[in-house]
Amino acid sequence: MKKTLISVAAAALASFSGLSQAQTVLTVSSWVPPTHGLSMSQKEWCDDLAAKTSNRVRCNILPRAVTPAPGTYDAVRNGLVDVSFTVHGYTPGRFVLSQMAEFPFLGDRAEPLSVAFHRIASKYPEFAAEHQGVKVLGYFTHGPGIVFNTKKPITRVEDLSGLKFRVGGGMVNEISKTLDMNVTLKPAPESFELLSSGVMDGTLFPAESTDSFKIDKIIKHATQFPGGLYNTSFVFMMNPAKYNSLSADDKKVVDELSGEAVARRFGKAWDRVDDLALTNMQKNGVKVIKADNSFVSGVTVRVSKLERDWAQAAKAKGLKDPSGTLSEFRAEIAKLQKQK
Repeated sequence: MKKTLISVAAAALASFSGLSQAQTVLTVSSWVPPTHGLSMSQKEWCDDLAAKTSNRVRCNILPRAVTPAPGTYDAVRNGLVDVSFTVHGYTPGRFVLSQMAEFPFLGDRAEPLSVAFHRIASKYPEFAAEHQGVKVLGYFTHGPGIVFNTKKPITRVEDLSGLKFRVGGGMVNEISKTLDMNVTLKPAPESFELLSSGVMDGTLFPAESTDSFKIDKIIKHATQFPGGLYNTSFVFMMNPAKYNSLSADDKKVVDELSGEAVARRFGKAWDRVDDLALTNMQKNGVKVIKADNSFVSGVTVRVSKLERDWAQAAKAKGLKDPSGTLSEFRAEIAKLQKQK
């Protein structure tokens, strides 16, 4: 009898020990360098997840991306990786509603813009419908888009034609076309090779990217616009089957770290590195031009049609009042910027 009790106790202890050490490992991928703000924000999210679940859920961050940037969405959807982020515009034609966050002159800081984007996108289920096959952990944007080039100062709309620019896709592609720019759709990590080889004369980027993609010594000229010439929308996402495999307690932790918390985390990180990059641009002698009222007006006239086109496409995707939603988005940005 005594031996039986000891055996039962030992078995129970072994079982408890096995349960206490049970872990869910999330495979995590990034298509930008480990030092990039996106990769670092993703790692911080992973670190917080491990800490708040007492290491029941932890991340295995892969040393290399499992796919080039445009394939990331499908990699998460198909379970090739469990967690990652992507640029909506890297898969042209797939996402329409998220282009709401990519229009010119929306805001000068990534954090309020990201939070506003997440709030509005989360309010309307039509945005989620565009993300079937993944669990959205958060929407966010980068900082205001700047025109960079290696050739000449750009002070008016007419200066934009004649140069070859890399763009990331999405609304920025349409903006560029209306401004008669010669653009090529390429992922950001290809920028150094394109510019250093002379295949491209310039690129449209937030300030941060000049440092992250090592073009800070190549770029000679930068033109900034109030609120940015454009923006880029992102989604941070998880494979839904992996999420559903978590316990209720661990799902709760994922949820607490996601949503608006993701928008703030990624947006704040982007603002921090944007500020640093702008300082480095001064050190490197990049000639920075701030677009004057005439330049801004010239852009505004040309791109105004894009909002109408987007509203029509968004309505076809099921969004009942696209123009009203866009106005609501702008009002939310303004409110958040005042709070800063």
